[in-house]
Amino acid sequence: MIRRIVLFALVGLLALTVLGCAKKVVTRISTEEVVDLSGRWNDTDSRLVSEEMIRDALSDTWLTDYMTTYGKNPTVIVGAIKNLSGEHIATGTFVGDIEREFVNSRKVEVVASREEREGIRDEREDQQANASIETLKDFGREHGADYMLIGKINAIEDVEKKEKIVFYQVDLTLTDIETNEKVWLGQKKIKKYVARARYTY
Repeated sequence: MIRRIVLFALVGLLALTVLGCAKKVVTRISTEEVVDLSGRWNDTDSRLVSEEMIRDALSDTWLTDYMTTYGKNPTVIVGAIKNLSGEHIATGTFVGDIEREFVNSRKVEVVASREEREGIRDEREDQQANASIETLKDFGREHGADYMLIGKINAIEDVEKKEKIVFYQVDLTLTDIETNEKVWLGQKKIKKYVARARYTY
């Protein structure tokens, strides 16, 4: 009996040693390739959700109403996207994807966020003392935003043994900065089924 226990212990130790010495392999893949390892929010979710939701926002009547009234494209600022999911989500990446969709549409102008403006204003102030008159940029010429987009990401997990359902809901709201009127409400839902594979020996 003791011999059998010692044998199992040695086999286990050998297996751990082999696993510990296993070489890690890293393979570069296309950024467009969809890879879901954990079932959690990832770069693909960020890109696809931003594409779909901004496409929906730009096809809504608020945009044509604004252009008809003022004869120009509106200016939008992307504000905070709150992560209420309980898991780590890189909301900065999601904000960047949203801004990219807005800018590439050529249907709206996008202005810098509060944090970005601080850096730009520091640069403008530095130019007052150090830049030539021909290239000097003046204060008081910033574009004020007409609309602000804010949002939140929620998640629900339903887990049973080796199976899991992960549900995400993204809500975005576009608000008229002057009147506080909500001109567009967008919602996108994602549901993922995750199952752990049974190991066979």
